[in-house]
Amino acid sequence: MKEKEKAEIKRLSDLLDALNHKDTAVIQQGNVELIAQHTKEKEKLAAEIERLKGVRVEKLSAEAQKLSQLPFSREITKKEQADMGSLKKSARGLIVVHPMTALGREMGLKVVTGYAKKAF
Repeated sequence: MKEKEKAEIKRLSDLLDALNHKDTAVIQQGNVELIAQHTKEKEKLAAEIERLKGVRVEKLSAEAQKLSQLPFSREITKKEQADMGSLKKSARGLIVVHPMTALGREMGLKVVTGYAKKAF
């Protein structure tokens, strides 16, 4: 699942990291205005990153709520995981969530779990 927010957070974090590496050069120049501008840019980037992280968590929470409201869910066995294609064909609309993904961590899963409208 490619997310716009995730990509934007990465881009802004890279910019913030680059600014942090420039800190020593800016401080050595001794220009007070330049230092103030540099600090202001860093604070602005940090605030935007935090805002985007909040949006991302909100989206994950909404998706987790939507999945938990589906009428049927159960653990996916190792044998079923090995042949995921046939499992998804037999149970149309099946959504599989792995515990190591962001969504799985948000939902607090310990095992690979499948969610569907009908029993599978």
